[in-house]
Amino acid sequence: MEDLIKLLPDNIANQIAAGEVIQRPASVVKELLENAIDAGATKIDVNIKDAGKTLIQIVDNGSGMGAADAKLCFKRHATSKVRSAEDLFSLTTKGFRGEALASVAAIAHVEMKTCLKNEEIGRCVTVEGSEIVHEEEIVCPKGTSFEIKNLFFNVPARRNFLKKDSTEFKHIQDEFERIALAHEELHLTLTHNGNQIYNLAPAVLRKRVVNIIGGNTNDRLVPIDEETDIVSLKGFVLKPEHARKTRGDQFFFVNNRYFRSSYFHHAVNKAFDGLLKDNSHPGYFLYLTVDTTKIDVNVHPTKTEIKFEEEKFIYSILLSSIKQALGKYNIAPTLEFEQESSFNIPHSMRSQPAVEPQIRVDEGYNPFKSTSKPSSGTTGKTKDNFSSAIVNQGFGETKPKPEDWQQFYTIEEKEEQDAEPIIELDDNPSAGSFIVKNNYIISPSKSGLMLINARRSIERIVYDEIFNSFISSPINLQQLLFPLEREVSKNESNLWEENQSILTQLGFAGAIEKGNLKISAVPSVLQEETISSSIDELFSTIAYQEIDKGDVAHALILSIAKSASLKKINLSTNESIQGLVDQLFQCEQHVYSPSNKKIIETISLDEIHLKFR
Repeated sequence: MEDLIKLLPDNIANQIAAGEVIQRPASVVKELLENAIDAGATKIDVNIKDAGKTLIQIVDNGSGMGAADAKLCFKRHATSKVRSAEDLFSLTTKGFRGEALASVAAIAHVEMKTCLKNEEIGRCVTVEGSEIVHEEEIVCPKGTSFEIKNLFFNVPARRNFLKKDSTEFKHIQDEFERIALAHEELHLTLTHNGNQIYNLAPAVLRKRVVNIIGGNTNDRLVPIDEETDIVSLKGFVLKPEHARKTRGDQFFFVNNRYFRSSYFHHAVNKAFDGLLKDNSHPGYFLYLTVDTTKIDVNVHPTKTEIKFEEEKFIYSILLSSIKQALGKYNIAPTLEFEQESSFNIPHSMRSQPAVEPQIRVDEGYNPFKSTSKPSSGTTGKTKDNFSSAIVNQGFGETKPKPEDWQQFYTIEEKEEQDAEPIIELDDNPSAGSFIVKNNYIISPSKSGLMLINARRSIERIVYDEIFNSFISSPINLQQLLFPLEREVSKNESNLWEENQSILTQLGFAGAIEKGNLKISAVPSVLQEETISSSIDELFSTIAYQEIDKGDVAHALILSIAKSASLKKINLSTNESIQGLVDQLFQCEQHVYSPSNKKIIETISLDEIHLKFR
């Protein structure tokens, strides 16, 4: 019988490993940046074309490699960091698996130029599909340069699953920012299609955070600094009033290595209990220093999940340290001597005229006026429905009688003055409707009652209106009397400029000046109180959602419709209620909202009868 089990060829084994380590262009950037840092580089330049699909170039001034290492580095499990199993539990370097370069070389065309610091001649090695196709001696700068071209050229299925360029570059930018935040001592640059996105000179941690996030972040940072035997904690959290609706500005680092932890994230959220608005998320940049023997970074191929031996204690330290820092901020807020002492007037109230407050006094009120005497009778009650025993005892001119006390606990039934109106069912869904809690419309139907969600109805109506208009022409916009200013990060600034044409067609007009987005016009369907939330929703949509290029318009229109549904609903009259119901039933799809949530729920007459059995 022929043997069934065979060893995989190296090129197939490398492709399998690449599937775990290299998920997208951002994975390549992460691995090569980490290798450059381990090589002792002080300056690293990252050059990207077409979100990494065409070119990923990373140049560092590190120690470089000799001729033998230049060939061996592309082999699987080739590493300079691990010599024994014990080394896995005392790692101080970024890379250690020896899989990064082998995985990259398995699915791309790679050209590496490297030169040792004490040599004049370097080496150039070209690899395609794990095979070294060319090598030679060359003159090149000290350090190492990688050019990764045609990523996934031999794995077309993986290449087809890549998202649009803006999404893929956002992942690259995220990896770059994580490295930059973990190593403020490095000089790092990032360029995309010839446009320089970042040029970060070495700086203190606070300045590095400000340079990456942008805007007036410096005034928003609350410092964290705690030293214990278990963990050393430093970093910053954003002040509660600057929390965002997205989770972009949330970073954990341990021993200068970025990681994710839902457990520690819960500790941060708990520290902000009662301080955040609904659906807002705190921002934080927290750096943990832990004994390397008490953590395990070898639990996931991407090294972003880490096990902590004393995670429960670290959780408590995180919680208490952040609470203490926020407490200091609340008790003694930072004084800003350069700020004007005038009131910070909200944007929505700037156009309202100032109104002088008025004090109204009841001129007929007399606190010394005596209470009228109770009228005599046999009921034991006064005309104000008080027991005569209470009135007479101690204050009245006559002593209370026994029958007065007998009436003390008498409860008289009140006449029903406001009887509930009788509702008769009608066959017309827009007739006889009424609203409950300013959001739920109860409308009669042939089979019983319809419950209609007013806000979801507005979302559906606005979405259909914008979508139908957008196909043929730009939607109607309204000019703002006072431009709305919003601080934006560098990432948000790039996203706004990248999608500016479609945003203009959707009714938004604005320009970015010195880290601020100035909105001068918005779609006419938005009310003033929903403009700010609409901008947040737009950035959340284009920055943090995986959207294909053809679906961008659909996603942005949906975000506008969601924001429009948050406006104040004025359904105080039958005409306004009926108008909303009529508009809803004119929509082709009126049962579900654009978010695929139910708008109408029908309660049949049989169900109503069962309620009263």
